[in-house]
Amino acid sequence: MSTRRLADESVQPASFAFNADNQAWAEKRIALYPAGRQQSAVIPLLMRAQDQDGWVTRATIEKVAEMLDMPYIRVLEVATFYTQFQLAPVGKNAHIQVCGTTPCMLRGAEALMEVCKNKIHPEPHHLNEDGTMSWEEVECLGACVNAPMVMIYHDVYEDLTPERMEEIVDAFAAGKGDTITPGPQIDRQTSAAIGGRTTLLETPTATREKFVPPPAPEAEAAPAAAAPAAKTEPDTAAKPKDVAAENAPAIKGTPKQAKVSQSKAEAERLKSDAAAGADGKPNTAMREGAVGAEAKGEGIDDGVAVGKKHSSAPGIGGASAQVEENKPVIKAPAADPDEVVPTQEKGGELTPLFERPDGPADNLKLISGVGPVIERKLNALGITRYDQIAKLQKDDIARVDEVLNFKGRIERDNWLGQADALARGGAEEYRKVFGKDPR
Repeated sequence: MSTRRLADESVQPASFAFNADNQAWAEKRIALYPAGRQQSAVIPLLMRAQDQDGWVTRATIEKVAEMLDMPYIRVLEVATFYTQFQLAPVGKNAHIQVCGTTPCMLRGAEALMEVCKNKIHPEPHHLNEDGTMSWEEVECLGACVNAPMVMIYHDVYEDLTPERMEEIVDAFAAGKGDTITPGPQIDRQTSAAIGGRTTLLETPTATREKFVPPPAPEAEAAPAAAAPAAKTEPDTAAKPKDVAAENAPAIKGTPKQAKVSQSKAEAERLKSDAAAGADGKPNTAMREGAVGAEAKGEGIDDGVAVGKKHSSAPGIGGASAQVEENKPVIKAPAADPDEVVPTQEKGGELTPLFERPDGPADNLKLISGVGPVIERKLNALGITRYDQIAKLQKDDIARVDEVLNFKGRIERDNWLGQADALARGGAEEYRKVFGKDPR
């Protein structure tokens, strides 16, 4: 986390006081805490003060500390730790917080920041000329499904495009921010599907029909005289341990007789197999010419079955197949490590834009913002050395941006300055210029 400090004394007001409504709110808030725990109200009071003046001043910190009987340093620690507290003046009409976390970034947050740079100030945490607007980049604002989004004070504006962002900035700059409805800026209900509901579209009925049970059937007349119940044997089905042999279902005779019957059936089957000449080999009478599961293995996977060493099956019944044991293995030629293979990009190959210089290539990954993938792409374009990057002209940068879809990365990450330092003196020169080691 970067160091957060209070604004310069030149912009600090001499004092701070809550207005009448906020003073009453603050006293009520403090009273909610048990005796001796009133200091827990420090965050609500600082936020209320920021809502009143737009930012947290030194005088605000001192006032809150007095109200809660806290040391100044303790309130300062809270204000400088939580990034939702603004420690410098912000726009009187709006301070725009642009979410820059991954979902919003993938959906166009950078374009929203460009709008803020063009219409407010090139740098975050700076006021525009008339002091009405300011902006900053923040972490997740919690509406990723409707990315990209911004927050202005306590309201969020979602599903933004650069065009809609310009309209929102212009409206707040003109003091007409109340004309912009917060939430999704497209045809979407909260976080539901785009275009409105697609299910549960039926209109519910005003009243529900009362359920009336069907009439009970008339009782049948009882017989004049009930026949005496027949005497039955005790039901032992639920007691398997007590089942007698004579009551066992489905098997006729005693268990001993059933075992004898099963043995006779098994003997008959074995006798039948012997008569058919069963010897553990495939029955060629049923499948003429069958030799086993690998009989036609040569027609599958170029004759080499998965997990097998041979292309033909071992011999069956004394006939053995010829196997090429010593067939040489054909290896692909080793690739030249210095050869740059153009990378496939959206169905096409990268065409070199520059003449590749002689000699070994530099380690372009030492440039912040260049990884292994980007290095290979730059090599494919003919860029292999630091001095090439350091001498790129604006039209050269535009061509690389267009081909690799960099969206200004070269200038944003200062590739030219980094490459110039590395070309002049390697890592030592880089440390002198940038105060840190190269990647």
